[in-house]
Amino acid sequence: MTDDPLDDYELVFLLGLAFQEVLGSFVHELDGAGYGDLRPVHGFALLVIVRTPDLTSSLLAEKLGVTKQAAGQLVDHLVKRGYVDRAEHPLGGRRRSLVLTPKGAEHMRQAGRLLRDVERNLSSGISAEHRAEFRNSLIAVVRAAIPAPEVPPLRPQW
Repeated sequence: MTDDPLDDYELVFLLGLAFQEVLGSFVHELDGAGYGDLRPVHGFALLVIVRTPDLTSSLLAEKLGVTKQAAGQLVDHLVKRGYVDRAEHPLGGRRRSLVLTPKGAEHMRQAGRLLRDVERNLSSGISAEHRAEFRNSLIAVVRAAIPAPEVPPLRPQW
């Protein structure tokens, strides 16, 4: 043991601090790259849109664990700023599919690159072997709660 006060904290608290640090660094980098009009919740929504064909606002609400009204506001924000469009849904009717625009696709490419940069910077003091071990441990923690092959969306919990 060291004299580091973090030694006395629970794993869940440490995971929360780590996530907070990663997310804060990532948002700072995104803001610097010209995406200050987006917040983390918009990124959560964009990830669901990218990974879910024929996604509607109602299904987005379900996947993010928010109300339909909140999902509608998220979508309106993303449409107004040119990241997402509403397109004809294959089942027709009043349903509308959410699709990325070219601006949204470019944002996702840049965000992926920036997230990898943040990860690389934050883990630069850790050997490749320990990074792989840490990654596998995190996967085990997630799989203890969520059976394979399910990968739920990362979503706000407030």
